[in-house]
Amino acid sequence: MKIAPIIARYLLGLMFTVFGLNGFLNFIHQPPPTNPLALQFFTVIFASHFAAFFFAVQLLAGLLLLSGFFVPLALALLAAELYNILAFHLTMSPATIPPALVACVLWILVFVQYRKSFKELFTAKPEVA
Repeated sequence: MKIAPIIARYLLGLMFTVFGLNGFLNFIHQPPPTNPLALQFFTVIFASHFAAFFFAVQLLAGLLLLSGFFVPLALALLAAELYNILAFHLTMSPATIPPALVACVLWILVFVQYRKSFKELFTAKPEVA
């Protein structure tokens, strides 16, 4: 069962590398959202250039996953990204949530392999240096 997390890491890395690059190069054209609130949300994040930071983190984390270096850092970055993606789809576009759920399942498969790297995060009273 060790092959599944490796495949998940490559798929997740490929997914976020492609979509991170797409944020800058726009080679995968998508129709505008049908929900007026979602359209307004996208207008604001693109007009304010907030989307550039969002896509840069996706690209960086995707490349880290593909390279195999700093995988726990990539997982931490993608946890925040996936939270925002899920929040958007749950609140503004529930019909398009399946790809976000696939990304979450892939993230969990990779996280389980690297869970020891995160054990200190879940300590109620960590030691102070």
